[in-house]
Amino acid sequence: MDIDIPEIVAEVEAAFATYEQALVTNDVPTLERLFHDAATTIRYGIGENLYGMDEIRAFRRGRSPLNLTRTLEKTVITTYGRDFATASTLFRRGPGAAGRQMQTWVRFCDGWKVVAAHVSVIPDSLG
Repeated sequence: MDIDIPEIVAEVEAAFATYEQALVTNDVPTLERLFHDAATTIRYGIGENLYGMDEIRAFRRGRSPLNLTRTLEKTVITTYGRDFATASTLFRRGPGAAGRQMQTWVRFCDGWKVVAAHVSVIPDSLG
């Protein structure tokens, strides 16, 4: 298996950048489009465990659009072959805490989609 094929890495980087822009601007339709629409898609958030796209969709649509700006650090995107990737990043929204985000991306016929995601926050001294 080829790891980090440059053109595949570029594709996932572009999908990740689209996701990040949609996240900080609360572009819910784009966020929903970038998650695989299936009961098997999971998102563990800071304060919620979401099983299936219906729960993820409800969370996104009910979330406050305020204070979503953040900065990213140490983003690592790794591709495995041409259809599977992981994206990991640290983020900060303010002092005192470091956020962590991991996503599993899979290429489907309609593009790259997140099939699993985890978001958590730890004390800044650990980040």
